[in-house]
Parts: sequence; structure tokens; C-alpha cells
Amino acid sequence: MSDTVAPRLLNRETSWLTFNRRVLQEAQDPAVPLLERLKFLAIFSSNLDEYFKVRVATLRRLVKLKKKTRAKLAEDPAEQLHELLAEVGRQQQAFGDTFRNHILPELGREHIHLISEQQLTGEQRAWVQKYFEEQVRDLLSPIILDENLHHLFLRDQSVYLTFYLTGPHNAEKHDEERVMVMELPTKRHGSRFVRLPDVGDEHYVMFLDDIIRCCAAQLFPNYNQVQVHALKLSRDAELDIDEEVSDNLLAKIKSSLQKRATGFPARLLYDPAMPELVLQAIGQKTGIGQEELVEGSRYHNFRDFFGFPDFGLPHLQYAPMPPLPHPTLPRTGSLLAAMARRDHLLHPPYQSFDYVTRLLNEAARDPQVSDISITLYRVGSKSAVAKALLKAAKNGKQVTVVVELKARFDEESNMFWAEKLQKAGANVIYGIPGLKVHSKLLLITRAEEGHNRLYAYLSTGNFNEVTSQIYADYGLFTAHPELTREVAEVFSYFHDHLDKTGRFQHLLVAPFELRQQLTALVDHEIALAKKGKEAYIILKLNALQDERMIGKLYEASEAGVRVELLVRGISCVLPGLPGQSSNIQQRGIVDRFLEHARVYVFGNGGEEKMYVASADWMNRNLDRRVEVAFPVLMPELRNELHDLLNFQRQDSVKSRDWQNNFVGPTEEAAAAEGEVRAQFETYAYLAALAPRPRKRPAQASRKAGK
Repeated sequence: MSDTVAPRLLNRETSWLTFNRRVLQEAQDPAVPLLERLKFLAIFSSNLDEYFKVRVATLRRLVKLKKKTRAKLAEDPAEQLHELLAEVGRQQQAFGDTFRNHILPELGREHIHLISEQQLTGEQRAWVQKYFEEQVRDLLSPIILDENLHHLFLRDQSVYLTFYLTGPHNAEKHDEERVMVMELPTKRHGSRFVRLPDVGDEHYVMFLDDIIRCCAAQLFPNYNQVQVHALKLSRDAELDIDEEVSDNLLAKIKSSLQKRATGFPARLLYDPAMPELVLQAIGQKTGIGQEELVEGSRYHNFRDFFGFPDFGLPHLQYAPMPPLPHPTLPRTGSLLAAMARRDHLLHPPYQSFDYVTRLLNEAARDPQVSDISITLYRVGSKSAVAKALLKAAKNGKQVTVVVELKARFDEESNMFWAEKLQKAGANVIYGIPGLKVHSKLLLITRAEEGHNRLYAYLSTGNFNEVTSQIYADYGLFTAHPELTREVAEVFSYFHDHLDKTGRFQHLLVAPFELRQQLTALVDHEIALAKKGKEAYIILKLNALQDERMIGKLYEASEAGVRVELLVRGISCVLPGLPGQSSNIQQRGIVDRFLEHARVYVFGNGGEEKMYVASADWMNRNLDRRVEVAFPVLMPELRNELHDLLNFQRQDSVKSRDWQNNFVGPTEEAAAAEGEVRAQFETYAYLAALAPRPRKRPAQASRKAGK
């Protein structure tokens, strides 16, 4: 590739929408169980909400910059925004078609009927009206949009219903028409959906919205006609926080969260059947302009389909994949003792995250444990990890918790536990000036035979029990002295903020040497290729966006290095272009679990180097975050990782290329393996490693039979 020609890159925003299209493809796939397809619609909708709150909101801010400032940007944000919104429109049309014309009819064939108020029988209508009076009416509080209301505030991501009241029975006492608005009380009601009584084998369910539509006349008995429509607002979610860490950072976060709730509108979705007069009244009272209006559908917040009833029909869901017992970690007994003997690799969600919480609880109780240090990036609202740390602090351990308060959309939960841990006596560190702490590290110090021994857990995934059931990650339990010493160096950085460049021989740590080391590893493969030797790079990532690293991969490709990319989400690489990326292949998997682990593999002339990491190849990860990539030193575990990575490389069922075309197996793989579905193969592989249940003694069996 010529040095004078700028490399061609795929636009980041376009790539993200391409990824979300892959999610929609899962909802469209008839081979996916029907209720799981509904969940993929929910994921698609939730992703799109975040996209508008973050990426589209950012572009809108760029559009508002002065012309001279905008001229310095690589792309015109106005033009970019126009193109992206057009693609979003196309995807939403496909989404609506999938839901209305495919999933709803298929639900009907499975005797599940999502019905509206117009489809009720007389008996069902009577039941709905009674349910409304007993369970819903008291939850409603409509607001009149008239001259007495100076401003209407719409909460972020909440569904609202508008009421257009016409034809008053008594014109002298009532206005000819009224517009009212009300937040849909989903949380207070407990669900977005209401199950109606079954009729024989037929199951019936309604949106809470339609329950209210059905009974709107009961709410406003003085009007002949009540029209009900839905809308939803997404607000700018970017937190404009001063990155300097100071004593009042917690207060800054709290203030910024409040600003997020009142942030600039990014998108107002509205029912296209909504009368123009109602839409104008909403705009007038909220200040929302024409550019934020996006035509939606009758229903909003499809993420609520995560709570759609399953009606006890297992054949409409994925077959259970219960977490497997770990082959080398004990089910009972000391995990610290097991770590002292050897390293162990954990694979959530195929194996249970409980091993991590068990380790923390064991350390909290162990009288020989003096210190526990941990980084918390996303903490669950009912975090068992945080509770174990609280127990450790109360037991007199020196507990150090590095809490990332700027983890987008998890700030409130992180803040709650940070305050609680601080009150319990833990040393809570709120990150590093100018950096996010994205590494996932745990370090335990234990007194043994007159000296301190270190135990560590390094992971690609968060210390979060909920996401660990969905996110496919890797975690390493180790007492390897060199690895644990370097983990301790990372924690010392959180205390002293001193440059640690040159202190790491095994770990690759950002912001110190991760970028430089990765560049050197790529350069080494280039040098090998130029000598005619085998050279290859395999990267499994969530996102690949850093222009400099992509430039190095292009350089490697044209030098003859074989580059394989397994990228689930954003990738700005354009593979297969002559003279630029002819030697680069890219695929990504969207399936039952969310692929979250990152792995870097370099051929290194036959002495392969492999790193497991918390970092994607994005500008922010390599330069503005504390990230850790760690080697797996034990040969047995390296082979295990290789086998699992090969399933990803050979996947012929759920693997797509960068243009969302399904990628079939190579001729060799098809001949040798047949069809490969990586996540299912991974579960089967780990199940084969798992210890078999012990047989009950013969005597016990006889006794049980008496």
C-alpha cells in the first residue's frame, strides 16, 4: 500500500448500523426459536435507543458547531447524519415487517395471540375493563396540555400516551377538544404485558397500552371520542464530565446524571396515526423541533419484549444450557488452594460465574488473607461481588476498590456500591485523571509460611453476575508469581499515578505500552513475511476502529501476513481490497450469547504469542483507558483457548462477513467437520472436559430402594 494514499476505511457509524442489522437477522431467522426471535427484536430496539442517545446525539452536536470548526472534521456531520437516519429508517421498516408479518402470525400458529382492543370478544372486553378498574386506573395521572401548562418534561426512554378528546357531551362545561399526555406506568404495573384468561388451548396477551386504549372512555366519560397514541423520547446520553479526578467527582457524576435526564432531545418517536394537532401541542410544550421527530409505530420500547410471557412453552425457547462444572476448580473446598496448585481458565456463561463470588467470599472469611483489591466497571444492582467485598471490609481486610464512575448507563449502580463500600471502610478509588478504568482485575494477598503470596483473577468480562449469564468471556485464576506481581503493579498505579512504562514483562497495559507492544508484534509478523516465512495474526474483538492499528494491519496484509478478524460489532476495516487488504478476512458471530472476549494471536515464527484482553482496538481503549492484555502461560490452557478460537473461525451457521452475508465453511472444514455452530460446539467441548457426576455407592442405592 502506497504511503501517499490514505487507507480506505468503513465509516464507524455505518459499521455500527451494519452490526445491528445482524441482530435483526437473528429475529428474522426461522431457525431461531420463536420467543428468542422476539428477544432479538428487543435487543435491536435497545441498541438503536442507545445509538440515538450517544452517536446520533453526538453528530447533532457536531452539526451545531461553527462552520470553520466543522470544516476541520474528516466528514461532514450533516451529510453523515442524513445518510445514517436514512439507513435507520430502512432498518425500522424491516423491523416492523418482521414483527407484523412474520412473528405475530407465527405466534398465532403456536396458539399465542397478541391482541389489540379491537380484537377482544365481549367476554374478554368485560374482563379487561374489570382488570383496568382494579389494577391500572389508580396508576394513571394524565396532564392537560393547555395555557396553564408552560412546559412539559418528557422522561428519557419512557413511553407516553397522548389522549385527544373530542365531542364533549356538554359544550358549556367542557372545551370542544383537549390534548392530554400521560406516562405509561410500566414499572408500577410490573410488566408491559397483561395475560388474559386462556380460551381452551389458545393463549391471549395484550400490551398495557391497549388495556388503557380499551378503557379510555371510562377515563373521560364526558367526551364522545378519545383517540390514544404513543410516543417516546430519547435524550442525549453523553456525560460532559471533567475527566480530572477530584474529591468531588462523585458529586459531578450525580450532577451529570441529572443533566442526562434533562439532556437535549435526540429522537422523539411518535405513532404516525397521531393527529397533527396533538404532535404540534407536544412540540410546543416540550420545545422539541422538527429535526428530532422520527416516525415510529403504534408501540414503542420494544426492549420490553424481554418480559414477554413464555406461556410455559419450552419448544419456543433455546434448549437449556445449564452452567457446566469446571474441570479443575473444586465444587466445594478451597479455591485459593486450587489456584496455588495450578492456573484455571473460566468460560462464563458456559461455566458458572459463581466461582468468582465463591473466591471473594472465601477470601473475606480467610484469616490469613490481609488485602483484596478489585476493579469494578459495571456492577449489578444486587451485586454478590460487592456484598462479598462489604463482608471482607467488615472482617477487617484491607479492601481497595477501583470504581469506574463513568461506565455509561451503569453510573448509578456503581455510585451506589461505591458509597456503600466507602462507609464500610473500604478504600474506594474513583479512577485515574483523564482515563477510564476498563481492566477487570482481582488481587488477593494471603500470608503463607512467613511471606505474602498473591492470587489474581484477570478477565475480559465485568464482575457482574447478571451479564455473566449472557456475555461469553474468559477469566484466568492464577497464582503465577510474575503475573500476580504485575497485577500488583497495575493496582499500585491506581494509588500513586506514576508512569509504569517498562515495569511489565508479561502483561500489555494501556495507557503505557499496549499500543506500542501491539505495533511491535504486528511489525514482527511483517518482517517474517518479508523473509518468506509463515506469518499470521488472528484477532477476536468486539470493535476495531483505531486508524493507526488498522493501517498496520493493512501494511501486514500487503506484506503477505495472513490476517483473520473475528469482530462482533464495529469494524472500520474494508477486507479484501487489492493493494490494501487483500490478505485480510473478517467475520463476526451473533448468536445466543453475546461474544465479549478479546483474544490477540501472533504467529511469532512458530513460537506463537497469545493474549486475552479487556481492550478492543479502538482509540479510547489504547490511549484513554487502563486496559490489560494477559498471556495464558499454561500449555494445556493455551490449547484449550486455541480449540475454542478455532470453533469461531470455522463457524458456518452464525458467522457473517462485514457486509452481513452468511459465511459458510471452507471446503476443508465442510469435508472434515460438517456444520459448525461455535457456541454450541464450545458448550459440547467444555461439557466433555467437565467432571462426571459421582455414582452413588451401591449400599446407598439399595437403602434408597427399600
